[in-house]
This record gives sequence, C-alpha cells and structure tokens, in this order.
Amino acid sequence: CQYLLRGWLIRFGDIGFLNRAVSFLDPLKNGLTAYFTAFKIESLKERFYKMIFLENLYPDEWTESVYSLEWEQLSVKYRAVIFDVDNTLVPHGAAADERAVRLFERIHRLGVRTMLVSNNGEERVKPFADKVQTEYVYKAGKPKKRGYEDAMRRMGTTAENTLFIGDQIFTDIWGANRAGIHTILTEPVAPSTDEIQIVIKRWFEKPFRRKR
Repeated sequence: CQYLLRGWLIRFGDIGFLNRAVSFLDPLKNGLTAYFTAFKIESLKERFYKMIFLENLYPDEWTESVYSLEWEQLSVKYRAVIFDVDNTLVPHGAAADERAVRLFERIHRLGVRTMLVSNNGEERVKPFADKVQTEYVYKAGKPKKRGYEDAMRRMGTTAENTLFIGDQIFTDIWGANRAGIHTILTEPVAPSTDEIQIVIKRWFEKPFRRKR
C-alpha cells in the first residue's frame, strides 16, 4: 500500500491527496484497533498497521534540535545513539563544528556509545566521524535496515537500548523504524542547504512530520 501511495504522489505530485488519505485512514484505524484488541491478535494487528497505515513513516518523538535534548535523561534508558549527519548535526555538507564536538564529548562522558549512519560516501563521513571521535557506517542504503543493524552489531547493542536521530522521514526515520529502533525526528539544521531532491522529499514528508 505504501509503495502504491508513494507512486501516486511521485506521478501526480498531489500533497493534498496524501493529507486526505491519512485523515481518511484514522477512523478506520480506530475501529480496527478495537477489533484486534477484542480478539487478542496483536501480531496480526502490528503487521496490518505497518502495511496499511504507513506506521513506519512516523517518528516516535520530535525535537527542534539534537542539541536541545536532555542527554542525561536519555542515557538512563539508552546505551547507544545512532545519528544521521547532514542537517541533523550540521548544515548539509558542512564539516563537524565545535558544537558537534562538544555534543559527542558530552554523550561519551555519560557512557553512551555513538555511531554515524549516512548514505554519503566515506570521503564525506570519515572526516566528520574523526572530528567527533565516533565510528561510522557510510553508504548505508537508508531506508534499508542493514546500516542500522550493522551499527548496532558493532556497538554491541540491541534495538531496545539504541536510539536513532535524523532529519528525514523517507530515509532516516523509515529505516530506523523498520529496524525496530526508537526514533527522534529533528528539524533540519539549515533547510536552505538541502539539495533539490531533498527539498522535494521534504514536501512529501509534511503529513508524517508528527509523532505516531
């Protein structure tokens, strides 16, 4: 269903259609929730929702900035955090700045491991990772799960104690949700630095930029 819907949007560019479709599905979802709960078929409910209601496109939480999060509180629950890079930590294409360096130092002091997972090539990701002293996965192929799973394997963590933070729905959030990781969507650091294909994607992401 989600592939058919995205195909329609790509072809016709109708963001109003997407808003109406999401609104139409809400009451249907409420009715089905009661049905599934009554008959105690949770696993079927979960699979049905993920297929029909595009649940994996919604973040678990939203934040204005990674730099405003309460990391001391998050460190109680999570052993590791995976970050996207561009427009999550710095403007698109920018080098790691002092604010990013201080953030990673703060997180590491709390005993939390970190990892960058990016669709960019190594020439972009490695210098950034070296500056903030963290490991990385490049050409991750988001929204595929393998980049997230590789990151957790290398950190020795699980989806239950790993956090993901990114700024895009159709790559970052979708992929992390598919991997079972708790997701936080952040506002882009500098939207004006986005490449044109990302600008277009953000337009289609608007109905999903809220907590599920």
